[in-house]
Amino acid sequence: MIEFIQNFFLETVGKELCVLFCSMLPIIELRGAIPLGAALGLEWWLCYILAVIGNILPVPFILLFIKKIIKWMSSCRISFFNKLANWIIRKAEKNRDRIEKYSFWGVCIFVAIPLPMTGAWTGSLVAAFIDMKFWKALLSCFIGVLIAGTVMSLASYGVVAAFQIFS
Repeated sequence: MIEFIQNFFLETVGKELCVLFCSMLPIIELRGAIPLGAALGLEWWLCYILAVIGNILPVPFILLFIKKIIKWMSSCRISFFNKLANWIIRKAEKNRDRIEKYSFWGVCIFVAIPLPMTGAWTGSLVAAFIDMKFWKALLSCFIGVLIAGTVMSLASYGVVAAFQIFS
């Protein structure tokens, strides 16, 4: 199964679109896409650009629609959606005080931290829940994504270079 998925993506859409699509996924985002691009042998600058674009693409949609979607999910008859909506609300509320205190820079730093569950998806979710203005939240997330991409590129391509030196 894993081999099928790998072959499908690499042979059908190519390395570049693999990185782009991977960076669009929640949780994985560019924190997983940049190491993937490094492992696939993409140039660092191309991988960085693709990962940043892919990671920022969902943000405007999250900022515009997440509150409506969560409201619908929490009132839906399907228990999975209720549980997921409650989990998302808890996640957003957990980080709300810290981020709300610093607003723009709080979202930016939260998104920039290259750890799972601290990326653009969660940052834009929290920005929507604290009612940050759209353009301010988008810029804050974008700066955070640029910083996270830089950190991940340095780490990923530094490790690849180290392995090339020692092999």
